[in-house]
Amino acid sequence: MVNHHIPKNLDKVFEALANEHRREIVYVVALQPYSINQLASMQDLSLQAIYKHIKLLEDADMIIRKKIGRTHFLTLKRKSLRGLQEWVMQYHPYWGNDEETLENYTQYLDEKPTRGGEKR
Repeated sequence: MVNHHIPKNLDKVFEALANEHRREIVYVVALQPYSINQLASMQDLSLQAIYKHIKLLEDADMIIRKKIGRTHFLTLKRKSLRGLQEWVMQYHPYWGNDEETLENYTQYLDEKPTRGGEKR
């Protein structure tokens, strides 16, 4: 298999983004810091549930937690999304619609010499 640039925490980032609640948390904390209680209220989740989501986001190194007084605030750690963006962008040169991709591959196969040196 071809060795592409893969950030070391990419699997954890994908796991964290695989849930709708966590994607919403990432979205809102990218706009401004929020307390954990605010996030629980916004998501209509219990504190126990929101803490589980936050733990996965922290494990993926996607959020920063800062304690101010007795309140914990979260904000997005933008660097974690850069690795995801770089991974996706490595496929940018190949983007096109699906029909173009299949048509190009079909043409490639038709032009590719067979073992005897002849084209198909």
